This record gives sequence, C-alpha cells and structure tokens, in this order.
Amino acid sequence: MEFTKIGTQYALMKLFFCLCLVFISACITAVRAQSSPPLNRLQIKEAERLLAERGYWTGVVDGRFDTGTQSALIAFQKWEGRQITGKLTPDEIDTIRTSSSPGARETGYAHVEVDLDRQVLLIINEDGGVKVLPVSTGSNQPFMDHGKESIAYTPRGRFLVYDKTFGWENGDLGSVYYANYITGGVAIHGFRSVPTEPASHGCIRIPMFAAREVSKLLTLGTIVLVFDKASFVSGKAWADNPKLKEAALGNSAARDYLYEREKPR
Repeated sequence: MEFTKIGTQYALMKLFFCLCLVFISACITAVRAQSSPPLNRLQIKEAERLLAERGYWTGVVDGRFDTGTQSALIAFQKWEGRQITGKLTPDEIDTIRTSSSPGARETGYAHVEVDLDRQVLLIINEDGGVKVLPVSTGSNQPFMDHGKESIAYTPRGRFLVYDKTFGWENGDLGSVYYANYITGGVAIHGFRSVPTEPASHGCIRIPMFAAREVSKLLTLGTIVLVFDKASFVSGKAWADNPKLKEAALGNSAARDYLYEREKPR
C-alpha cells in the first residue's frame, strides 16, 4: 500500500516537473519573440521584392510595410497554408526565400482564377504569369435582404465579366469599389474590409489599393473560374472558341437585363 502511494506521488511530481518545463520554454519563446528587433527597411524591401517576383501583388517595392505589402504577405500565407498573421518576421522572410510562384490551374490563355479554399485570386496572363491577391468570399451564412432570407454563397463555375462599374457604387448591402460583375449581382470588387476568412454576402472582395488596377485588367469578356477542392470547370472552350464566348457573354448580359440586381456584398 505504501509503495503504491509513493509511486503515485512520484508520478504526480514528474508530471508537475514536465509541465513546469513546458511553461518555462513557452515563456522563453514569447520573451524572445517580443525582444526581437524590428525589421529594417532593407529586410522589408527584400521581402517585397521576393513576393513581387513570385507574383504576389505588393504595390510599390519601397521597403515600407504598407497595405500592399501586408496584402501580399497574407496572400502568400494563404497560398502556402501558413498561419495567417499578416506580420512580417525573419522566419516569414526565410520561408519566402525558399518558396516558388503560385501555379494556375490552367495556362495558355488570359483569365482569372478564384480559389475559394485558399481565399486567393489569381490573374493569369497568356504566358502563365500570375498576379495574386487575397480575397474574402461568401460566408455561407444566412442574411436578410428586402425581407427575404438568403445564403451568402459565392457560386462556383465558369463565368465572364459581363458588366462593370467605375468608382464607388452604392447598394442596399453596402458600397463597392470598381465592381466587375460575373453572374447576377456577384462581382469582384474593392471593399474597405477584406477579412482573412469568407465574410461577404457572395461577392469576391479584393483589397482597395488594387481595385482600380484590377478593373483595368478585367476587361469585358474576361474569363473567371471560381472553384473549391470539389469543383472546377475549365475555361479553355471559351478561350479556344471566341464565338462561343461571345454567345455566353450575350446570354449573361440578357440575363442581367431581366434580373433585378440585388448586388450581394
């Protein structure tokens, strides 16, 4: 009986000792992280340059950690499956150095891909080059609009930019900036809030700083592929057959004429 009691006490002491070591180690790590010197301008500029070279949309590469730099870093963290912190650290820079450019699902023609799982948008040119932005898409949560309940859902599939607005456009669910409509009231547009997770009413939100330039790149008729891991529809048929794409674009415009756009945000 005494031996059992002593053994139990020993096991408890051993467990307590291990927990103390874990706690001390965590404290040391936290202190080191807090005491790390801030990154200098050369380090930030290197990170910006590397991100830009890999296709992430950084804005001006000037060594300033601004909105564009943070946006590119978040897109990188999303694509690589890293913790999405939006914070540039020496560890993040090391990871960027050894990374490669994001790859498009399809190449050989200019188009846009929206990866709903990663929550990123890729603008792909005919040579396969990419420009990558973080996005926030439909939250899949119910919401009320005009007294009706809807689900904040971003449709999957193959679409075309069939209508555009320039500057600010006001709607019942919020104001959008340089909207590029792809189906019904769903658009790729700038928005003041682009969380790191799905949060829109169905639209594809992009950072404000890039919205105007994105609008210039997404001309009428631009092919947009929206997909998750369970769905992907190729756009090559439209790219290879302009008449087929023109017919689809005409159908989209006709549907929009008959559809009272509610413009999800």
